[in-house]
Amino acid sequence: MSVRPWRDITRRKSRQIMVGKVPVGGDAPIAVQTMTNTPTEDAVATIDQIRACEEVGADIIRVSCPTPEATAAFGKITRAAKVPIVADIHFHYKRALEAADAGAACLRINPGNIGSRARIREVSLEKHLLEKYGEPCPEALVESALEHMKYLQDEDFHEFKISVKASDVFLAVAAYNGLAEVCDYPLHLGITEAGGLQGGTVKSSIGLGMLLWAGIGDTIRVSLSADPVEEVKVGYHILKSLGIRARGVKIVSCPSCARQGFDVVKTVDALEKRLAHITTPLSLSVLGCVVNGPGEARETDIGLTGGGNGRHAVFLSGISDHVIDSEHMLEHIVKLVEAKAAEIDAANAAAAAAVAAE
Repeated sequence: MSVRPWRDITRRKSRQIMVGKVPVGGDAPIAVQTMTNTPTEDAVATIDQIRACEEVGADIIRVSCPTPEATAAFGKITRAAKVPIVADIHFHYKRALEAADAGAACLRINPGNIGSRARIREVSLEKHLLEKYGEPCPEALVESALEHMKYLQDEDFHEFKISVKASDVFLAVAAYNGLAEVCDYPLHLGITEAGGLQGGTVKSSIGLGMLLWAGIGDTIRVSLSADPVEEVKVGYHILKSLGIRARGVKIVSCPSCARQGFDVVKTVDALEKRLAHITTPLSLSVLGCVVNGPGEARETDIGLTGGGNGRHAVFLSGISDHVIDSEHMLEHIVKLVEAKAAEIDAANAAAAAAVAAE
């Protein structure tokens, strides 16, 4: 395979911390986070949502703890979760202490809302910085982060990650770039209050994509007004698109046109649903005609290219292998992908066993 230096992403060197059992920073994979939107006091509903997010690959999940009743339910929630649970604390520092006692793997605090330095010791943007800069700006966000880093460092505490999220893409990207230059702590990326599923996905992809391509970022959250499961899925799609971290089937497909030999839109929609259970990283191309189909198929593990008379070419490992008719096409591709995933998993298991035996 030819070397493609323009695809290389050199990650910023950051220190590594642990959020529960998940390493963050250093050479650890970029973690995908989300946040529950159920009332935390309803432990059953919150646990159900956490499990749904775990199934699609969430590495870390944040749970809001605004009330004593919420932190009272927090222990049951953390015990039921398979991934580390972060307690989201805003206006009352006592909730942080309660959540820590209840098993929080990490505390998320907004220092501008928590209050005094003494309270931060026990456990966003401050007025004096707004007065100094006149408005939220990258310099103000970075200065705020540095001030509160100093509070923690003075207490000889260094197990933290930092976020300078903003709803404005340009502000967030500039602030993260500035912060990345002046510290080596892990950075949690996000475009806050990004919007609904479609608009928020686009907005987050632009902002996070720019930062990740520059090598900045150790954890990400795509903040959507949508099901948290969708946040996790979009997060993985962003990482997958940049070649940073793969999970599941990467589908390369055309937008379809009058040349298509089968209904591409309907087929891709069906394949995404039918292949959602596959977690093994592999690629599948679905192209409606021979104009771009063979070229894309050469770059994927499995390829489907539309042909005439209801007969379509199937590519395996980039090589044209056989044809399949429209009637059996969908089931055939699903079985091929499942078989390929099993083959990859077996090879990985054998390789791991060989290393362990050495």
